[in-house]
Amino acid sequence: MTDGSKAPRVTVIMGVYNCGDTLEEALDSLLNQDYRDFTVVICDDGSTDNTYGIALEYSERHPGRFVLLRNGRNMGLNHTLNECLRMAGGEYVARMDGDDVSLPERLGKQVAFLDSNPEYAIVSTPLIYFDSNGEWGTGKPKAMPTARDIPRRTPFAHAAAMIRKHVLDEVGGYTVDRRLLRVEDYHLWIKIYQKGYKGFNLQQPLYKARDDEEAAGRRTTRQRLSEAYVKYLAVRMLGLPAWMLAHALRPLAMTLVPGCIYSKLRKARYEAGMKDGHDAGTGGTGGME
Repeated sequence: MTDGSKAPRVTVIMGVYNCGDTLEEALDSLLNQDYRDFTVVICDDGSTDNTYGIALEYSERHPGRFVLLRNGRNMGLNHTLNECLRMAGGEYVARMDGDDVSLPERLGKQVAFLDSNPEYAIVSTPLIYFDSNGEWGTGKPKAMPTARDIPRRTPFAHAAAMIRKHVLDEVGGYTVDRRLLRVEDYHLWIKIYQKGYKGFNLQQPLYKARDDEEAAGRRTTRQRLSEAYVKYLAVRMLGLPAWMLAHALRPLAMTLVPGCIYSKLRKARYEAGMKDGHDAGTGGTGGME
């Protein structure tokens, strides 16, 4: 916590929706961070459960650490995160979902990396996936994704990412477009790389993402269509070869795979040690739609 004379170096932004059962664990994981120069901006996106009440309790119990906003109705994650960004100060913006867990050293290690490596705009980490039965897999993303990696698969775990605030300001934050719902992070990476910036994945997992049957069930046909669209945008906006548009066909094909089979296949991939990136829209989203 700072003395109030200047903004904390890190602002953690959280868009939350109907995650009352998991929000306390997520917020406690931030309170348990080794690094202390941060504030948390939470925007409740019209929850109908006790999410807002829990967030309000934390903001009252820890004044200055938590800032609480509330949308009048459900607006979607891209709009909600932009509301959080308007309140963000300092040098770095970190993401966090309301149903996940940040390991204690997460923020400190990400700040240390960005401080020491000014050539990078983004730093993220592998995700440890867990459900009600415990941890079941760990991602193995490519350390230094290039523009040509982006159409294949989103290169960074959004919820585990930390980004330089001036870069977020330069690209205008998250694009508000219903065609990009649940792939707004994917589009953000495209915009950042389009500006000539790049990102890095630490190889030490520092973030636990809740990924259970309910999360898998939220991967709807609409989301798969959005994923195909954003892959198309990646090729177009980054000036990549036209043959890479073939990557946009994969999410369209996945609309034909039943959700229960998809979940089993995906778990098997991660248990075997999937490499190179993250599926679009995976991991917890704090219930955001």
